[in-house]
Amino acid sequence: MALEVFHKDETLQMRRKLIGQSCRLFFSHDPVKIVRARGQYLYDENGMQYLDCISNVQHVGHCHPSITQAAAAQMDLLNSNTRFLHDNIVLYADRLAATLPKKLCVFYFVNSGSEANDLALRLARQYTQHQDVIVLDHAYHGHLTTLIDISPYKFRKLEGQKEWVHVAPLPDTYHGIYREDHPDPGQAYADTVKSLIEEAHKKGHKISSFFAESLPSVGGQIIFPNGYCKRVAEYVHEAGGVYVADEIQTGFGRVGNHFWAFQLQGEDFCPDIVTMGKPIGNGHPIACVATTEEIAAAFTANGVEYFNTFGGNPVSCAIGLAVLDVIEKEDLRGNAVRVGGHLKQLLLQLQTKHSLIGDVRGVGLFIGMELVKDKASRKPASEEAAHLVRRLKKERIVISTDGPWDSVIKFKPPMCFSIEDAERVCICIDQILGELEDTHQKENCRS
Repeated sequence: MALEVFHKDETLQMRRKLIGQSCRLFFSHDPVKIVRARGQYLYDENGMQYLDCISNVQHVGHCHPSITQAAAAQMDLLNSNTRFLHDNIVLYADRLAATLPKKLCVFYFVNSGSEANDLALRLARQYTQHQDVIVLDHAYHGHLTTLIDISPYKFRKLEGQKEWVHVAPLPDTYHGIYREDHPDPGQAYADTVKSLIEEAHKKGHKISSFFAESLPSVGGQIIFPNGYCKRVAEYVHEAGGVYVADEIQTGFGRVGNHFWAFQLQGEDFCPDIVTMGKPIGNGHPIACVATTEEIAAAFTANGVEYFNTFGGNPVSCAIGLAVLDVIEKEDLRGNAVRVGGHLKQLLLQLQTKHSLIGDVRGVGLFIGMELVKDKASRKPASEEAAHLVRRLKKERIVISTDGPWDSVIKFKPPMCFSIEDAERVCICIDQILGELEDTHQKENCRS
């Protein structure tokens, strides 16, 4: 039986009536109603095609036939409670283990990135018997109560910072306290974490963990300076804590040359816990926590069973396996290197042409382009960024902003994004920014 299809205005009216208003849409002033998708393309109710620069969740492409076939085949065979013995969960865990450093060899499957980070916090506290957490400014780690508490991006708008949460400066070498001209920004930013630990100890607090996205996304598509993570991990370990790498946005080959973004910090750096989500199931709700045997053993020793009804069910794991197959067979990591490198180079060329582009940063298909009022002051150009997003939508390109001032245009498209797609986006950006700068110049002449 086919589902009833509404006109866009009817859908909007029903959504406003039935869905909580805090659940916001992309382009809320004029939403796009998407009815189907394929690869890196979305289609609205009129059959209009949009290039998708947003959906890092649909990692290998919307509605990839290999993924839908794997899901349908397993769903037709079995989808049981996860406490029944089944091959898929161990096959999938084994495949994931092959992508990670050897010490990260125990896995817990859940349903979302928020669940994964909540479980990571429990693991860290059980293992260390400590309570406090260090996070980065502007961080977002999920929507559960525990994660709002360690997400400055959220808690500053709500009840504020808890006593057991310590906020370190974001290692942003463009806007931060240590910039690109500093001789060793990685060490300098790591030392701010060391200072936080010392201050916590003076107050009688003990650190359970340091949480960080391997490449902060909400913070503005930030690339950590060299050596930062390794030094932070050393300080956290000395304090009896563990390092948690949140790979929910950036894992599964998005950075290209590495499967995990934390590997950008070098072979001698390894987190104690890694959380995964979003791209792991190409849109299917699955997530995961990987950790060490020692941390897992401490969690087991508390005597309380950990049970997740749906986490790691046969269908989810079949989909996860299919995603790994597609990444490998279609060389999507190689595509991230080639296309991401080309896109970044095109944006850097535009930076030399347009005064509004203050910075271009990123790796693979994780790229940020920051707009500024002027390059000397680096004052964020939030209104101009919003205008660019709206104008690109008119060109049937969907993209969004991020960063503390919503001034960073973020590129996190499906991994099948092409050279032609990158060139199309940059041609449009060039034209729109040129128009904006002409308008600004005319306004300045009048004043």
